[in-house]
Amino acid sequence: MAKFKLEYIWLDGHKPTQNMRSKTKVVEDFNGKLEDCEVWSFDGSSTEQASGGASDCLLKPVAIFPDPVRKNGFLIMAEVLSADGTPHESNARAAIDDDDSDFWFGFEQEYFLMDTKTDLPLGFPRGGFPGPQGKYYCSVGGRYTWGRDIVEEHADLCIEAGLNFEGINQEVAPGQWEFQLFAKGAKKAGDEIWIARYLLDRLTEKHGYYIEYHPKPIKGDWNGSGMHANFSNTTLRTCGSQETYEKICEAFRPVTDEHMEIYGEFNDERLTGDHETASINDFSYGISDRGASIRIPIITVEKGWKGWLEDRRPASNGDPYKIAGRIIKTVKSANIS
Repeated sequence: MAKFKLEYIWLDGHKPTQNMRSKTKVVEDFNGKLEDCEVWSFDGSSTEQASGGASDCLLKPVAIFPDPVRKNGFLIMAEVLSADGTPHESNARAAIDDDDSDFWFGFEQEYFLMDTKTDLPLGFPRGGFPGPQGKYYCSVGGRYTWGRDIVEEHADLCIEAGLNFEGINQEVAPGQWEFQLFAKGAKKAGDEIWIARYLLDRLTEKHGYYIEYHPKPIKGDWNGSGMHANFSNTTLRTCGSQETYEKICEAFRPVTDEHMEIYGEFNDERLTGDHETASINDFSYGISDRGASIRIPIITVEKGWKGWLEDRRPASNGDPYKIAGRIIKTVKSANIS
């Protein structure tokens, strides 16, 4: 009988930044269907999710993807449940109010490729700095571009895994890159970001690199890393009304603090009002304005106010489940049918 490797992936209970955990379950004659993935368990006392005296937590499979590296392998995204079968307090996915998948999300995941030998981004010399920003963004050639080999390999893995992977580009600092994913449904969007992160992190193990998701790992006159959240629902995609767009944007203003609480640890170091960011202490929106909290894309305006919005505040280390869930709650609070 054929053996299959099912890699169960979940988020631990560390606060405020959760980490990915995973372990392998070997099964026989698996058909590749989510409904045939069993609920599994793990030691929650080792992941800040349970006490030693009652350590069992459950893993509920919620999404499945073929593993592009392992023979007969599958990647299983799982929600964490308490022993009684209810969602664990660390399980933000279960709290997302988007059962009809009306909300679509496109996340832009920025990150730094770090050299394990120097703990510096690729392209940063030991004991010094490269030339200033300006020539690295979307650059070509060995003088200004570092890490393309692993970035291309990661893109291939994501596509082979069936993720709706939409693009890659080098960002404005040496060793800084971005990939984009899009999904119809907030939970699906979160699943795909976490699986893409898993594939990227696992890939670094053989290259001598690691991924830095800190939103401001290099201090000084360098851009930080974000995870811009492009979002829409039926109203935004079809309303054709500037007034409606502005009403939805204004719904974000009074809950700025609530958004900042879950948009990523150390985000205050990135959201300074400089380097294409709005200040963490302010809220703003504007057409084609990358210095605003929320950017109204010019394409949305040109299509007669039918399209999407971009929240530029989420940090690169943010949890897409929490971010999407909070955005949905705020949009719905505008009470536009």
